Amino acid sequence: MPKRDRETRSAEHSANRDIAHNRKAYHDYFIEETLEAGLVLVGSEIKSIRAGRVNLRDSYVTFRNGEAWLVGCHIAGYSQASYLDHDPRRDRKLLMNKREILRWRQRAEQKGYTIVPLRLYLRNNLAKVEIGLARGKRLYDKREAIAERESQRDIERAMKDALR
Repeated sequence: MPKRDRETRSAEHSANRDIAHNRKAYHDYFIEETLEAGLVLVGSEIKSIRAGRVNLRDSYVTFRNGEAWLVGCHIAGYSQASYLDHDPRRDRKLLMNKREILRWRQRAEQKGYTIVPLRLYLRNNLAKVEIGLARGKRLYDKREAIAERESQRDIERAMKDALR
């Protein structure tokens, strides 16, 4: 394999990668629609994101003054940062166009809906967050999803044993 192809592939691999997933969102909500949005970050935050020190659990999107904000996302402090390190739990502005903000705000204001971050990833070395329009699950929905997942696992296990 030529050297140039190896360098290009390794650069692509490092430029496009998942950093954090919000698995709890898929357990607690039905995700009806998704959207990619950028994040406004400070220098120590992006370095901490590249190190993979992000937690999306219990975070959500809110709207203030015609802007979308990511609330409750924890981006750990960066150890090599100076005394000007960032606040790990600060609200971060989402980069969306005005039409998207208006549309998503109207849908989120409907009863039973919220907007939650699903995953945070790097795309061309820019931090992006995938947000989802979510409708809350009831307890019996959660139990049904768990039972379905376990039965699927049992079926796959039986198929694997049958092939041996």
